[in-house]
Amino acid sequence: MSNRLYVGNLSYHATSDTLRESFAEFGEVTDAHVLIDRETGRSRGFGFVTMGTDEQAQKAIAALNGAIIDGRPLRVNEAEQRRGGGGGGGGGGRPGGGGGGGPRRGGGGGGDRRGGGDRGW
Repeated sequence: MSNRLYVGNLSYHATSDTLRESFAEFGEVTDAHVLIDRETGRSRGFGFVTMGTDEQAQKAIAALNGAIIDGRPLRVNEAEQRRGGGGGGGGGGRPGGGGGGGPRRGGGGGGDRRGGGDRGW
């Protein structure tokens, strides 16, 4: 058992402070965090709470899972460990690094490409 809890189905008005207050009656809350949508500035509807001990976390799950807060039934359970690896992204280029290769080599010449000379047309 872990003392870190996932809390889902939160109201869009929920804050980290209201989350902390809701869990405080079951023991020491060492951390409470509601995830916020960057665009709207409102709750994304879920967060995480870390209780002082595993026993306190168990009490909070038993009491608050399914409890109605702000008109919504909470989903409270043990938070899953983050999976390793994470984001990644980026990439592209060619296998083995590099990407674009060396300097471009055109077909000779340089200078004035308009031609100019007598082509016999």
